[in-house]
Amino acid sequence: MTSIDLNSDVGESFGRWQLGDDAAVLAEVSSANVACGFHAGDPRTLRRTCAVAAEHGVTIGAQVGYRDLAGFGRRFIDAEPDELAADVLYQIGALEAMARPAGVQVRYVKPHGALYHATVDRVDQARAVVEATRAYDPTMAILGLPGSALLAEAEAAGLRTVREAFADRAYTREGQLVSRRERGAVLSDADEVARRVVRMVTDGEVEAVDGSVVKVEADSICVHGDSPGAVEMTVRTRAALREAGVEVRSFA
Repeated sequence: MTSIDLNSDVGESFGRWQLGDDAAVLAEVSSANVACGFHAGDPRTLRRTCAVAAEHGVTIGAQVGYRDLAGFGRRFIDAEPDELAADVLYQIGALEAMARPAGVQVRYVKPHGALYHATVDRVDQARAVVEATRAYDPTMAILGLPGSALLAEAEAAGLRTVREAFADRAYTREGQLVSRRERGAVLSDADEVARRVVRMVTDGEVEAVDGSVVKVEADSICVHGDSPGAVEMTVRTRAALREAGVEVRSFA
């Protein structure tokens, strides 16, 4: 049976500001990209999220980002590599402190938002994330976009790399994500998303915004926890994969 990891961004609520239905999403996915407090997530939210993930047997990963609560980590910050590496290390450690009481540990790292995009082609930013991850635990995996500087640097450093595709984001003909500033960048039709994911996994391809077909190499598929109808999308995607004979299973 073919298998695929299904991941989602969770733990992004902050204080009285609630974002997404983490409990419902965690019941469907196999890996959880948990915010670490820099772009979102307060300590109580993170601890609760780790506990729920543990209850469902979901693998926990640190979703690290720039120090940008106001901008939800979606604004690029040209941080010095040593500063960025320290920030990433700090975030992994903070999340690990929340995971341990639940009897689990952080198994991988995935950049968030602007940092994710920066590590696609900014070698200095990618290397800082990899350096911090390797310093913390060289057995950790790095989750990122295929062909990115991040995965290249991680592989060179001896870290496990996990290629990621996106269920609910539009692609360019070059295989990059369409900017969120552009119309149609985020998909919201649950049935369309489910069909796209099955095609990604079984045929290794996705239709780009211009109608061209883009090859997809993915070990993990992301459904954003803050997307409109995220729970319904995740439920339907998992059901569609099951009907196609694909098992949802963590890569870790």
